[in-house]
Amino acid sequence: MLHQIDEQNNLSARPNQRRTAEAGGRRLVWFLAPVFALGIAGMFTLRSRAATEARVAAVTRTLALQHVSVVHPARGAGATELSLPGTTEAFNESPIFARTNGYLKSWTKDIGAHVKAGELLAVIETPELDQQLMQARGVLAQAEANLKLAKITAARYQDLIGTHSVSQQNVDQGNQNVAMLTGSAQAAAADVQRLEQLQAFERVYAPFDGVITARNTDIGDLVNAGNGGMAQELFRVARIDTLRVFVNVPEDYVGSIKPGVAAKLSIAGFPGREFPGRVARYAHAVDPNSRTMRTEIDIPNQGGILSPGAYASASFTLRSPVTSLILPANTLIFQQAGMQVGVVDQNGRVQLRKVTIGRDFGASVEVLSGLRPTDAVITNPPDSLNAGSRVVVENSRESAIGS
Repeated sequence: MLHQIDEQNNLSARPNQRRTAEAGGRRLVWFLAPVFALGIAGMFTLRSRAATEARVAAVTRTLALQHVSVVHPARGAGATELSLPGTTEAFNESPIFARTNGYLKSWTKDIGAHVKAGELLAVIETPELDQQLMQARGVLAQAEANLKLAKITAARYQDLIGTHSVSQQNVDQGNQNVAMLTGSAQAAAADVQRLEQLQAFERVYAPFDGVITARNTDIGDLVNAGNGGMAQELFRVARIDTLRVFVNVPEDYVGSIKPGVAAKLSIAGFPGREFPGRVARYAHAVDPNSRTMRTEIDIPNQGGILSPGAYASASFTLRSPVTSLILPANTLIFQQAGMQVGVVDQNGRVQLRKVTIGRDFGASVEVLSGLRPTDAVITNPPDSLNAGSRVVVENSRESAIGS
């Protein structure tokens, strides 16, 4: 009976215990729920803060990089058009001076006249020279007469020595007198010949075929001999059937200039017209001051339409000895190390390349060495650009040839 009562009490107590346990569990959940919520919120906050910091760091690193624009070099033309200034000159040009003193008696050719070699240009009157020549001829005649008498006397002494009519001393003196007078006669003859040659210079002749480009004398003018002192040239003669044009070829193109290379010349007085010519000779030496080589071009001028002294522009079509590249002028960096450009490699880092510059076209330049066509060259490089620094390429384009 007691046992049944205990079982009934236990059965009635179990629901109460269950309700008590359930109430305690609910209180524990309500207690732990804020803790878990705070933990989750803190975790999300930390993760969000880390993501934000990572983004800020990435943006900072991006902003710290330099942004640059690049250009790819363009290939230069295989043939190069080289144009150089020059001045036309006569193939031969000579000033004509008098070789004797006197007064100009007459002249036969004026400026612009075409003359042949040996053609008379002027006659000089030389009265003093004529008198000197007459005197010299008289001295020569006297010397020849004395020599003739001395020879006769010496021959007689030579005949008389056999009969002992004269002494040997007389014979020796006679022979010596002949030798002395022979020398005097030869000197007198030489003086006459000299004066005759000077007298021949009374007539002034053209030295070669050409054109009279200057006449600096007139009838009655006092003429002084020689080409120094107070002497003045009488005429100037120029050969113009072929003209010379001298140009200074830059050192970079010296290897392409050879005798026979064709040239086209533009003359200022003939706009729109070209005259053919060829390289005749060159100096075979580069001037260290100008870094150019003196080169001569000959132009046929059979019609005589071209004149010496005119400005000319000589154009050559030359095969380039090296494959050149064309870059904008704003890519060049002028530093102590020399001419350089900035190149961006595949890793986005800057390389400073030393380049050799050829022709300057103004907005662009010719690069002879130091670059490849695939290189990305920085335009408008900043002063702070250093080798090895990272950059961000904003845009890329092909170089335009500015030749």
